[in-house]
Amino acid sequence: MFHRTVFRPGLCLMFLLSTFHAVFAQQKILTLKEAVQTTLQNYGTIKAKANYAQASAANLKETKREYLPNLNVSGQNDFGTVNSQYGPSYGLGGFGVSSSGPILSGQNWNAAFGGLYLANLNWDFFSFGKSKEKIKVAQSQLTLDQSDVVQEQFQQEVRVSSAYLNLLASQQLTRSQQNNLQRAIALRNVVVARAKSGLNPGVDSSLANAEVASAQIALVNAQDVVQQQGNQLSQYLVATPADLVLDSVFVSKLPKSLDTAINTNLSNHPVLQYFQNRVNISTEREKYLRTFNYPTFSLFNIFQSKGSGFNTYTLNQVQYTQDYFSGVNPTRSNYLLGIGVSWNLTSPLRVHEQVKAQQFTSEGLRNEYLVTSQQLTDQLILSKTRIQNALKNYQQAPIGLKAASDAYLQKTVLYRNGLATIVDVTQALYALNRAETDRDIANNNVWQALLYKAAASGDFSLFINEF
Repeated sequence: MFHRTVFRPGLCLMFLLSTFHAVFAQQKILTLKEAVQTTLQNYGTIKAKANYAQASAANLKETKREYLPNLNVSGQNDFGTVNSQYGPSYGLGGFGVSSSGPILSGQNWNAAFGGLYLANLNWDFFSFGKSKEKIKVAQSQLTLDQSDVVQEQFQQEVRVSSAYLNLLASQQLTRSQQNNLQRAIALRNVVVARAKSGLNPGVDSSLANAEVASAQIALVNAQDVVQQQGNQLSQYLVATPADLVLDSVFVSKLPKSLDTAINTNLSNHPVLQYFQNRVNISTEREKYLRTFNYPTFSLFNIFQSKGSGFNTYTLNQVQYTQDYFSGVNPTRSNYLLGIGVSWNLTSPLRVHEQVKAQQFTSEGLRNEYLVTSQQLTDQLILSKTRIQNALKNYQQAPIGLKAASDAYLQKTVLYRNGLATIVDVTQALYALNRAETDRDIANNNVWQALLYKAAASGDFSLFINEF
């Protein structure tokens, strides 16, 4: 017995829809906000500059602690002779003190163990602001590195957004080229059929084949651009290049806020703040270098305990022991307090030129700041024109597309009825393809213009808040 299976149309449709949903679910759509966030978290340059800022923060803490006095403790056990002379002395910045010792009538080589234990305090307590200026330089370096992180994040936000829009535009242009290829193939089928039936000359088939080949080449070129733009976006995402599925819904609409008004006050621009901080740290270095013209006052203190195997050695040179523990046990102590000043009188000759060189560096950094500020101001003014032109093209693109579509439909109908030539149809085909690409570019350029304004003004929220 044979059983016949009956497939209901509704069940087939549900099966196809469920299959399509399962395939589509596997391709997660990458939104622009996700792309920006991924770049901020993973991009190597941002991580590197964040680590540099952490290093500057640690260096600032170390610089603040440099003002603390040097406190050194030491101990030593020795074996040797004692031939000395009376009188205290101290090596400035050193770790030892020579106290009294016996003055003998001649040299001898009696030896015993001895021990020396000391604590030394050395503090440059006043140097005409040298420590404070060094701390200010370290603080300026931290501020500079932190602003470098901020401006790098801002620039990467702009770059990944631009790469996202470029990839989206290339994907849409590829779809337009696919549509163009399908139309060219459909036209060729009509032309070949009419040529075979003798309704049109055979040369029409050659022209139709040429149009198909041209459409295929245009499609391959568009796909190549997609690969290039996808590779660029993947670099910003720190990911392996893959076929990225982007959110294309927003691009066919206008941004909610598309104000063409501009504010030429760019002092808060992340890039300009970075350049300003470069000037600031150079100015602080000038001040720090000037402090080397002045002396440094130091306070020192040392406490010493000493053990010796020599007893009443001055009166009787046989009163000593070579026992180790008797020699290293401390039995006498001394202390010393003092204040000192150190001033290299030739330093001003060198410092003058160092300060002069740093001043030239500061002036050069100011020049770079002014150049960058002027460039950003010009770009901000240009952004107004770009937005206006993009809006004009956005409004005209649908008109041109509808006209080209109507013309192509009309020419194909006329051709089927023998009232138009293949040249008329191919021209209409070309016009329709150009109108579709103009639409894709016009839609994308509105968002590119808004991004350009956000980049020039230093306010990325103008762009990202649209999503």
